Amino acid sequence: MVEVVHGVEIHDPYRWLEDETAPEVQAWVAAQQAYARAYLDSLPERPAIETRLREVMDVGALGPSRPRGRYRFFLRREPGANQACLWVAEGGRERVLADPNPLSADGASAIDWWYPSDDGELVAVGISEAGSEDSVLSLVETASGRTLPDRIDRCRWSAVAFEPDAKAFLYSRGPLPGTVARGEEVYHRHIYRHLVGTDPQTDQYLFGRDRDKTHFPAALSISADGRWTVLALDCGTLRTAVFLRSGTGPFVPAFDGPEQRVEPWFAGDRLLAMTNLDAPNWRLVEIDPEHPEAERWREVIPEGDDVLVSAAASRGAILAHRMRAGRSRVEVHDADARYEVPLPAFCTVLGVGAHTRLEQAYVTLDEFTQPAHTLELHPALGRLDEIDAMPSPPGFDPAAYPVRQEWYTSRDGTRVPIFLVGRASGPGPVAMTGYGGFNLPRTPQWLPYLVPFLEAGGLFALPSLRGGSEFGESWHQAGMLERKQNVFDDFLAAAEWLIAQGWCTSSELGIFGRSNGGLLVGAALVQRPELFGAVVCGVPLLDMVRYERFKVAQLWSPEYGTAANREHFRWLHAYSPYHHVRDGVSYPPVLITTGEGDSRVDPMHARKMAARLQAANPDGLTMLRVDTRAGHGQGKPVAKLVPEEADAWAFLLHQLTGST
Repeated sequence: MVEVVHGVEIHDPYRWLEDETAPEVQAWVAAQQAYARAYLDSLPERPAIETRLREVMDVGALGPSRPRGRYRFFLRREPGANQACLWVAEGGRERVLADPNPLSADGASAIDWWYPSDDGELVAVGISEAGSEDSVLSLVETASGRTLPDRIDRCRWSAVAFEPDAKAFLYSRGPLPGTVARGEEVYHRHIYRHLVGTDPQTDQYLFGRDRDKTHFPAALSISADGRWTVLALDCGTLRTAVFLRSGTGPFVPAFDGPEQRVEPWFAGDRLLAMTNLDAPNWRLVEIDPEHPEAERWREVIPEGDDVLVSAAASRGAILAHRMRAGRSRVEVHDADARYEVPLPAFCTVLGVGAHTRLEQAYVTLDEFTQPAHTLELHPALGRLDEIDAMPSPPGFDPAAYPVRQEWYTSRDGTRVPIFLVGRASGPGPVAMTGYGGFNLPRTPQWLPYLVPFLEAGGLFALPSLRGGSEFGESWHQAGMLERKQNVFDDFLAAAEWLIAQGWCTSSELGIFGRSNGGLLVGAALVQRPELFGAVVCGVPLLDMVRYERFKVAQLWSPEYGTAANREHFRWLHAYSPYHHVRDGVSYPPVLITTGEGDSRVDPMHARKMAARLQAANPDGLTMLRVDTRAGHGQGKPVAKLVPEEADAWAFLLHQLTGST
């Protein structure tokens, strides 16, 4: 198919693959699945990798803690379980509060989000099926563990805030099918009030119908005295609109206009907010709800050289999580002093949990070679105790895989840091990934699937690409919209640096990425195919001319641009991977993966790219792997994760080591 867009001829020979319901598309996918399965199952490395991955994943997983009342809540996946459960700790005793594992035979039910009431006696939990993220909200009574009859559907990515007495709560919810235009059910998220024990159909509508359909409630918070409610509305990746509600009145704009981000919450009766207004590296301010104008904000923690990632208030202190070139550190600010919590040099703080009625706080962190662990911090005493930790996998020695950070120069002269994990010297297989978008950093993190690769002598590389938040908002904006090519240039420069430093040859260099990272490796593949020995492209965006027409992708136009705009179309078409596959080019082996239930990135991207690469390079190897009862990756059970990762890493190791 050929069409003209803004005067440019667009060749789209595989548009027919966009319709997943068409019998010919289903037959094509089935044939692709059979082809990929036959190849992947034949790889001699695969059985051992899958066995090792099961051992590694069986270690479990641990999420950040949130203290409320006499309780501490956290997610933890136990050995042998498909999904993490919501746990509660009280007085040294821990128990499961919400367990999604029995809800589906294949373990595909997952906890998407959870919010405890201020006293901790009730918890709102969102659970969805098969990676859909279309959460159903339920209420769990903490003391008894009983699930209340209240069930509210259409609660994808909900924001929730309990009123002080926990007899009611505010939450965001999507529209009923048929009440909005077809295909827009994923947008139009509005705020409602639910009285515990009543029929959700009678819930009171509060806010949202006069806003753009793509504006999403990001956070709700109610003051301890119940007098004020604050709502943060995400209007793309650059702008937040903030609204305040006094008592039972309407939500009134408090900050709505400039392209700045504000993340507000009530710490007791204090309205605190993190913001990048006049502070690309972010700062913490206090806002008077009676006079919320930005010029009257009081600075609590000023902008620094390091990026302020998050903050939490305990009874006597504020804990600030800062990031330095992708590495986490935590500062404690109290009335008398400021000091830094001793943490490993290369770590990521997954969360800081605190409450204004409690002195102690909780820091949960990850490392490249150490699974998550949680520390209890007593700021007044200066004491730090480990209270929970996931063990290392059996036989895995973290000391054998050194972690370091080096720097290289990108195409335009920008200096970019890169993490290296694994062998200390000599050439061999290298696996590199990145993200570079949406103000999201890629930081030191426990990645279980890396263990077999590291143990096979592999080196893992992670550059801190522009588009992320590793150096604040300026770093983000340097990799978005018309500057998106900077992200790809940073990634390609990292590949060239690894080769020049002698870590690998091009045939030993594999790249992998997911979602926006799938776009990254797709662009790298078509721009510099000779640089890579193998590519794994997961749940990717690849047709950037038509991406907005599918699923929730209109949410991303502030980051990428919109093809409806002539200038934006020019940027998008200039790098759209699907449109830059060239006939006759010898592309490296490619494995493209997707989930048939992906509710974020439509699988049509993966289908069309696989078809185009196979046609352009018929003597090469391009495979498409489609996971059933799975989505974008969120909530995927261990039973599906292990074979998926075994396929990817057996493929990479086989290609990069020249196995026969």
